[in-house]
Order: sequence, then C-alpha cells, then structure tokens
Amino acid sequence: PADPTALLVALDQPVVGNKDGDAPGTADVRYDGEGGLADAEGNVVSAFWSSGGNKSTYELRTDWADEVGPDNALPEYPRPQLTRDEWQNLNGRWQFAAAEAGEQPPVGKELKERILVPYPVESQLSGIQRHEDRMWYRRTFTVPRDWHIGHGKRLKLNFGAVDWHSEVYVNGVEVADHKGGYDKFSADVTDALKPGRTQELIVGVHDPTDSADGENPPVGKQRLDPSGIWYTPSSGIWQTVWMEPVAPDHVDSLKLTPRVDGAASTLTVEPQGVRDGVPVRATAYAGHRKVATASGRTGEPLTLRIHDPRLWSPDDPFLYDLKVTVGRDRVDSYFGMRSVAVEKVNGVPRTMLNGEPVFLMATLDQGFWPDGLHTAPTDEALAHDLRLHKQLGFNSVRKHIKVEPDRWFYWADRLGLLVWQDMPAMTAGRNPGTAARAQYEREMKEMIDEHISSPSVIMWVTFNEGWGQYDIKRVAEQAKSWDPTRLVNNQSGLNLGADGGAGDLMDEHGYPSPALPPSPDGRRALVTGEYGGLGLAVPGHAWSVQQSYVDVDPETYTDDYLTKLDEVRALVCRGSNGAVYTQISDVEGELNGLTTYDRKVLKPDVERVKAAHEALIQDASRPAPAGCPTA
Repeated sequence: PADPTALLVALDQPVVGNKDGDAPGTADVRYDGEGGLADAEGNVVSAFWSSGGNKSTYELRTDWADEVGPDNALPEYPRPQLTRDEWQNLNGRWQFAAAEAGEQPPVGKELKERILVPYPVESQLSGIQRHEDRMWYRRTFTVPRDWHIGHGKRLKLNFGAVDWHSEVYVNGVEVADHKGGYDKFSADVTDALKPGRTQELIVGVHDPTDSADGENPPVGKQRLDPSGIWYTPSSGIWQTVWMEPVAPDHVDSLKLTPRVDGAASTLTVEPQGVRDGVPVRATAYAGHRKVATASGRTGEPLTLRIHDPRLWSPDDPFLYDLKVTVGRDRVDSYFGMRSVAVEKVNGVPRTMLNGEPVFLMATLDQGFWPDGLHTAPTDEALAHDLRLHKQLGFNSVRKHIKVEPDRWFYWADRLGLLVWQDMPAMTAGRNPGTAARAQYEREMKEMIDEHISSPSVIMWVTFNEGWGQYDIKRVAEQAKSWDPTRLVNNQSGLNLGADGGAGDLMDEHGYPSPALPPSPDGRRALVTGEYGGLGLAVPGHAWSVQQSYVDVDPETYTDDYLTKLDEVRALVCRGSNGAVYTQISDVEGELNGLTTYDRKVLKPDVERVKAAHEALIQDASRPAPAGCPTA
C-alpha cells in the first residue's frame, strides 16, 4: 500500500525455490489485461509481463520428512532376508567435516558440523545440504556387554551403502576400504575394539560423481550440475549403518534359488561368506506350518523339496518363512516360489511367469525424493511408491539406474511387483577405461548377488540408452552366467544405443508413443522399455526449473494417458510383452510423473487407470492375446 507503483499478488500455492533464495530460472507474473484492474483514479491497467529472480526459500518436502529426527532416522531392521535378533542401529546425528585429498582421519578430534545419517550430504534431511567430493563422518558407540564380544562372539559393522569410496576406522584402526555406491559392505571390527565402553568410528568418503577427472564410477542419474534428466547427487552415507554380534562362523547372505516343477519343486539354500564344512540346517514354513527341512554342511547346496508349492505372483505374492542354522549362527529369512523365462507361445517369444504368459505393465521408478534424494525419508515413504503401483493397477516396476536398499525389495516381494532391475550407468558420453569397466562389472555382480534371492526381481538390465556402454554382448552374457534364473535385457532403448544381440529381450524406447524394435530376431521377447512422459506441472508441487516431453492439459490428463495406453495395447498384437510408462513420480525438473515429486498430488483418475491396466494385463497375458486378429 505504501508504493502506488507496486502490485502485491497473493498466490494459492507457494513458489518453489531453494534454501538460499537463488533458484535458477525466473519468477514470472503475467496479466492479460482482461481482469478489470484499475488504480485509485480509475486508470485501467493494461496487459503486462513482469519477470525477476526467484528469491523464494520454499523447498519441496514430503509429509514424511516431518517425522524424521535424530532418534528415528530409518530405525527399521535393514536386511529383511537375513535377520538376527540382536543388533543396534547407528543411524542418527554424527559429526561431519569436509575433507581434502590425503588428509589423515581425524582420530580423537571433534568435528564442527552435524549430519543426520543416513541421508546424503546434499539432501535437506542431512542438515548439510551441499555437495562435498570428500568428507569425514565421526561418532562414538558402545557395545552392549551381553553381546559377549571377544568371548565367543564377533562384532560386525554393516553399511547399507556409501557413495562412493569409503574408508572406515574404529579407534584409529582401518577396518574397511570399499568402492561402490550401491552395494553393502561389512567389517569384523572385534580386534579394533579397545577396553572400556566408548569406541570411536570414523568414515572417510570420496565421491567423484561425474567430475571430468573422476574415476567414472557407476553414478546413475547423479550429476554435479543437475538439469533435465540428470539430478542432484547423493554423496556419502545414504543407507543404514548398524552393528550386530555374530558367531565366528556366520552367514553373510543366503542364496535362495526356487525351481518350480509341480510336485518336484525345490528350493536350493546356499549360505554365503562362511567356510566349508560347517553344519547347516534349513527349515521352510508356510505360516506356522513346517513344509520342508534339510541338513548338510556348508560348501554344498541344501535342497528343500516344496510339495505342491503356493506360487508367488503379483496376484498372490505369497512368501514362505525360512529358518537357517549354520553352526551356532541362527538367521531368519523368506522366499517365494516362482519361475521366469522367455518361451515361444504360438510361435511368438513371450515373457513367462510360472509357466504362463505375463504382460509386464510397469512404470519407470527412479527412487528420488525432494527431501532425502536417494534416501526415502521413512520406511513408509519407501513403500509408498510401490503401493501406488498396485493402487494404479501396475504389475511391474522398472527400477531405473539405481539400486535401492534391501527394504525396498522386501516391499516389492511382499506387495507383489515384478521388478526390472537396472544397473546404474556410468557417465553418459564417456568411453569407460579399463579400470572403470572392471569396477562396473564388480558392482554389477554385487547387485546381482545381493538381490538374487528376491522373488520380485525378474530381470537385470545391463545397459540403458548407450550410457557408458561397452562389450554389450559379453556383459549381458556375464550377467546371465551369474544368474541363469532371470531374464537379461542387454540394452534398454536399442534405438538409442546398440544391440549386443544377447539376453532375453529386445527393448525399444518411444516418446510419447510406445514403440517396439523394428527388426525382431524371433528369439527374444519384445518390450517397450520406456514411453509416455506426459508432463503436468501442479502449482506449488513442482521443482523450480521444469521440463517435460509433452505438456498435458489438467482436464484431459487421464484421457491422454489412456490414449497412450491404447497404443500399448495395439502393440500387443505385434508381439509386445510389456511397457514401461515414464514415470511414477516427478523428479526434480521432470514433470512426467503420475504423482508429484513431493508425493502429495496424484494426477490421474485412479479408478479409470487401474481398470484399464488390469484389463490390458488380463487380455495381453493370454496365450492368444484378446483383441488381436487371428491368422
């Protein structure tokens, strides 16, 4: 009111900016001159367009972010397929400091900043919210006396994931040196413990991300200068840190392999990470009912005969419980009985689940969060997007260029979704050197080994759209040799990369309309690995800088989505076995999600979309798909 030349405009929704009030792009106010605006003297205000810097400090957050604090940062047991009764979560408030190359670990030194573990250093929830190439984490811990460490038990320190190169010290002794941003690692720290209650834990991290002089590790969608389809990095500790007492002979993981063959169905149990010759016993349960048991010694697989198995599927994601004893080590687990293959049906290569054709209707799920970046703020948030898939009638999900924590796979197993698991790509546009290629394959093997027992995972995607690709055929065949029980997709987006001629599928990307590879080889099943990308910005729920493949009117959004789904259905008659819609949620500048980045607004009509998906899956999963002309 004090300035007659200024117009104060109140908004229904906030302008999204950033914490410093210097978001890229401009904030624009446009007036078409038709609204009857006039000044106190009656002078009519004509059309104008005013533009200025976006000084808003409002940031997108999910509702779950408000539940997060130092005492409840992802408190859930982090490894659902290998559980022990005794454990202690080390998430929470840690000391933090930026680091320089060559620095010695800050043993015994107080670090000035505080960070909330396990949220990436760049994230809102970390409390730091900036990028660092190198950093130190520090905290103290105490070991419960009743764990009897050093007297029949060892102390295992576990990291869900740290991006990218980690050096771990306990009381100044280096106990682990690990490279890999998406796989877990552990260390036996017993011999580094000192007398007394308080122990010091220091973690040093180097994350080159996509720096020009970096090591070109698998980075996925992370970029130091995020824009478009590339997003803010997630450096440092980004999954749960925890410790547990273990027997000297103990299991690091369980390789559980189902074989579905009617009355002759079996589950093979192979304890990993333990010396040969230790007595082992495994017992399977359906609820409280014991269904199978077997005994032997480590080094040889155990075979449990599962009579008349209840098969795991999206419609019935039944999980058996499993108890395994290895020497004095006792662990609990679970498994699902199901088979996956590509077989010809009526002369057409089809994706098969439990011996029956299945059409894979999926979304692209990138697993980014406005408040936690790579780390979902809570376990309920982690499960939310998967629940949303089921709510919308999808039966599949493509986990795109990221590997999630074990609990994500647990939710996919429990809810019943068929997972296409991508290997996180190296930097696009760079030809990886020998060391980078070796690291890529080492991390790929870790990804496969760590999630090989999850019934939801049906496919490994070894490359995407040519990003950092090399030796396509060999890498796909290597993945298949590591896990012959699942499908391998050697190149998602053959039109944007190159086909190694290997694997079980041929995969084309099409925007906005779905597409299939134009030259089928008659051996591999055809899929649309990405399509759609219908963009809809929801005011107050969209990143400050935005892009989309196709802009859609809010009034016609559901109709436009279903029109594209009709095109998916038409491709079924040309041999399509699945399609991946881009995408389940907006991500930073991309507005093509079915829900907003903060997960607060669901864009389509849920009931219409669910009904259409279910009808498509039912019709396209028949041996002779419904609605297709017969020969």
